[in-house]
Amino acid sequence: MNPTLKTVMLWMSLLVVVFLAWHFAQFQKKETPVKFSEFMAQVEAGQVADVTITGNEIKGHTVSQEAFRTFAPVGYDKLVDTLLSKQVTVNYQPDQTPTWANMLISWAPFLLLIGFWVFFMRQMQSGGNKALSFGKSKAKLLASQQKKVTFKDVAGVDEAKEELQEIIEFLREPQKFQKLGGRIPKGVLLMGPPGTGKTLLARAIAGEANVPFFSISGSDFVEMFVGVGASRVRDLFEQGKKNAPCIIFIDEIDAVGRHRGAGLGGGHDEREQTLNALLVEMDGFESNDGVILIAATNRPDVLDPALLRPGRFDRRVVVSRPDVRGREGILKVHTQKIPLSEDVDLSVVARATPGFSGADLANLVNESALMAARANQKFVTMRDFESAKDKVLMGAERKSLIITEEEKKVTAYHEAGHALLAALVPHSDPLHKVTIIPRGMALGLTQQLPDEEKHNWTKEALDARIAVFMGGRIAEELTFDQITTGAQNDIEQATEMARKMVCEWGMSESLGPLTYGKKEEQIFLGKEFNRHQDYSEATALKIDAEIKHVVTEQYARATRLLTENRDALQRVAEALLEHEVLDASQLKQLIAGESIEPKAAESAPPPPVREARDEEGKQGMGGLLPPPVAAPKPTS
Repeated sequence: MNPTLKTVMLWMSLLVVVFLAWHFAQFQKKETPVKFSEFMAQVEAGQVADVTITGNEIKGHTVSQEAFRTFAPVGYDKLVDTLLSKQVTVNYQPDQTPTWANMLISWAPFLLLIGFWVFFMRQMQSGGNKALSFGKSKAKLLASQQKKVTFKDVAGVDEAKEELQEIIEFLREPQKFQKLGGRIPKGVLLMGPPGTGKTLLARAIAGEANVPFFSISGSDFVEMFVGVGASRVRDLFEQGKKNAPCIIFIDEIDAVGRHRGAGLGGGHDEREQTLNALLVEMDGFESNDGVILIAATNRPDVLDPALLRPGRFDRRVVVSRPDVRGREGILKVHTQKIPLSEDVDLSVVARATPGFSGADLANLVNESALMAARANQKFVTMRDFESAKDKVLMGAERKSLIITEEEKKVTAYHEAGHALLAALVPHSDPLHKVTIIPRGMALGLTQQLPDEEKHNWTKEALDARIAVFMGGRIAEELTFDQITTGAQNDIEQATEMARKMVCEWGMSESLGPLTYGKKEEQIFLGKEFNRHQDYSEATALKIDAEIKHVVTEQYARATRLLTENRDALQRVAEALLEHEVLDASQLKQLIAGESIEPKAAESAPPPPVREARDEEGKQGMGGLLPPPVAAPKPTS
């Protein structure tokens, strides 16, 4: 209904209610109702002083000035003569109430009952509970007047854009493909890590296709009522058929598309009914020509196989983390409305942020702009990008944290141990920065940046990482002849990496190229029950011994290197105590035995053109921020 018409009807209803309330209030005046026989008895007794006759209604006052009201029977002609004979003052007023008003007054209780019923039903349907429309789909039709997102606003996912461009061309020119016998894909599944732009791609498709676009979340299907999800799926596709050709987008489809029979519940689980309805609507007995389903998820491993088969989701588009060119394109999109200074080189920022998703890069740009605004700058500088990158990677500086000189010294030697081993151990990633300024959960951090993005890791590189992890603890032990809790996270990461080397990647000579521990994740139970021990207790003992051997071997290697280079360890630690932050060039000079000069913060140069990491460092007393790891992932 037109909103203007709704407003007019609402005001008319309010006026009717006010009129009825006023009219009923007239009846509520302090007039005592009396029976007509009692009224005539009072007239005969001479107790009535005056009356006013309106139609068949009689109002008046007694001799004692008490007001009363009564009604005369129709056709009673002797009333006026009797009143006059008893010396009663008679006033006569014609009935001016319209006929429609009398009818409205007489029907008022019934009309009010109907009004309350309609109001109640409207509230039930359009209110928060939707008691009478819970079986209807909650899909939103994208309005044409809304701000459109196009493929120009999406960067870093060129392959995914090409896949989706074909679908848009088919919607625009179906005969181009049909003349060769081709048919449009029924469904497209967008898969990828969080923050890579899956939902943004769907919005770009809506902006490019110029066809009706329905969007809904997977969680909108399931309610507390049984069968509601299946009903909403059917209603969604009915709307799609009416508006064909159209696109239906389901975000986070894993909320309803999870593997059936994976939990403790029975086969009549509400989620399974919803999934069954979705399977039938996508490719069942009836065809849905012209209705294209696009879904997004970051958990494709938990989806039901029947949902993933061709004929339902014909295409699976992987929206992965962007490479260096993709990151530069994303940065250009997000900095379009941000004034940048001349020293900003987005290619340098892109190369320094490997593993960053589109959402991470948007956050990086936003943090840079906030830092520039906080400093009352007119432009965002390269230094702002560097500070924002450190904040995103390592956390905000905790300048208010009070640290004793002894703790600060322990932290400096801890980080110097990491830094020195990162420079001495072969196959280790180059150093980028070392700091003993508390950031996030850590009192100090060592950051390594690989020269190029890595997608595969050798055993030598993993051994080197374990050795570097151990550097902080060993430096404390060699210098102070004691150990602290600061190496907690270092030991966790080293142990987990060694376990994966032995149990998953077959990098143990004694146990061979085998996988130990089958993963059987129960989707509805969580990840706590996801590992099944498919080996004997004797093998378990061998695994434990091999994991210990891997770690202790690199521990001994790291101890030997730090013992041989005690002088360099001391130089780096003392420089950290003096300057608090050291970059790669300064560390290189210190290790070579050269002296360094402090660098002014105002003229700090841009960071080396190397890679960074998009994972948090949580290292207690001091820690190592290692480089990113693509599949297979050596760290958890």
